[in-house]
Amino acid sequence: MKKKSRNDMRVVRHERLRRTLAGTSAVPRMAVYHSLNHIYVQIIDDDMGHTLTAASTLEKVVKENLKGTCNQDAAKVVGKLAAERAKAKGIESVVFDRGGHMYHGKVKALAEAAREAGLKF
Repeated sequence: MKKKSRNDMRVVRHERLRRTLAGTSAVPRMAVYHSLNHIYVQIIDDDMGHTLTAASTLEKVVKENLKGTCNQDAAKVVGKLAAERAKAKGIESVVFDRGGHMYHGKVKALAEAAREAGLKF
């Protein structure tokens, strides 16, 4: 039997999480993903299947002031930006979807920055 890769195991964990997590129009889902190079956040209404707002380290505004694009400092900036954009759209609380990643390091820094910016989850 072939051994599953680290990313395959993350996908399995994410599928298991998604069985219980779902975003609605009242309380959308905040989905976090990070690759080796960038960090991405989307706030999604699963009922309609629409992304309400998003933020990532690919954006010029975020990339300018950062030393790297996939570290805890970058995660804090992206989390704060995502929370500000959500608040501007009238979103006060979300369901946090860590995407199968451990709640540690970059994911934790992003979540805490979003909470400090006023998003509830």
